[in-house]
Amino acid sequence: MKTLKITGMSCGHCERRVKNALEEIEGVTVISVSASEDRAEVETSVEDDVLIAAIEEVGYTVTEIN
Repeated sequence: MKTLKITGMSCGHCERRVKNALEEIEGVTVISVSASEDRAEVETSVEDDVLIAAIEEVGYTVTEIN
């Protein structure tokens, strides 16, 4: 599992945008997205750069991936 720290999310709409962006990537299963905790948790072996690009494309910033 990977945990992505994401800045810029502030509401449920933001969570849905991030969730939808991540779900469009083949090989990604979204576990959770939380605006209040500034994070998303996913199961994937996809490269971090691909995840970052998808989130940046919808207007948010990934600050860390663990």
